[in-house]
Amino acid sequence: MSNSPHRLPPLDLLVAFEAVARHGSITLAAAERFITQSALSRQVQALESALGVPLFERRHRALVLTPAGERLLVATRSALAQLGEAIAAVRAPRPPAPLALTTTPSFAALWLIPRLAGFTGEHPGVDVRIDASFERRDLKRDGFDIAVRYCAVQGADGERLFGEVLVPVCSPALLRRKPHPLRTPADLVHHTLLQVADPGGAGMPLEWEPWLRQLGQPQLQPAARLTFNSYNEAIAAALAGHGVALGRRPLIDALLKKRQLAVPFGEATDTARAYFLLLSPAAANRPDAQALAEWLRAQAAAVNG
Repeated sequence: MSNSPHRLPPLDLLVAFEAVARHGSITLAAAERFITQSALSRQVQALESALGVPLFERRHRALVLTPAGERLLVATRSALAQLGEAIAAVRAPRPPAPLALTTTPSFAALWLIPRLAGFTGEHPGVDVRIDASFERRDLKRDGFDIAVRYCAVQGADGERLFGEVLVPVCSPALLRRKPHPLRTPADLVHHTLLQVADPGGAGMPLEWEPWLRQLGQPQLQPAARLTFNSYNEAIAAALAGHGVALGRRPLIDALLKKRQLAVPFGEATDTARAYFLLLSPAAANRPDAQALAEWLRAQAAAVNG
């Protein structure tokens, strides 16, 4: 290493010197910089050798700055601070962290995604990530900001957004299909019932028997049944005219409004389940997460209204 008075020592030696001076200890400074004590001691010795003067007085269990060390510490701290400010000014801005939301596949596909452009249009630049799964995510552990959970009302956590009503739905063409139009629940004997199985117990089971019992038709046998493992598939089959499904309102309200689905008879039943909003602790410090939560509340209020 050259001893030219105009040649600066390596930056890592100055950073090591500042850490030792601040802590007054090789041990503590080495732990801060994640290097061994011997490696840090060699860095300090290399700086002293390059400058030709001692920077510390080695006393019992302590390091004390020499006059030369005190002068160098003032200049080093000032230079490092200015360098840090300059780097922060020229560094490319970091993109904002994605805003992660977890919910059920049906809520995502039928209710959230058709409306989501309204939120992203009002908040350009927000990177929303949707996790559509029946797995119950741990918001803190799994890195999610917001959850909309579909669960039983009794004992549910979070803020209730809206409840749920079941009503039979089918394609408009199926209503008029001859020779067996749909006018009353008894007419279902001539049609295919679309239902959802839930062998794992985590999804959205959709069975006709409770609804038929409530309407006094417990023994009704339909012409056929089609069973799916996803509610989205059952609704897709209803849209295609393959049979009658139990529609979950308000998830299917947009399809009813567009007249892609119709209600053949108006008997609707409430369920004991609802949709709940939960925010992670970290979401309290994220304006974008608070904005999304408020937007969800406003959308739910429109449903409830």
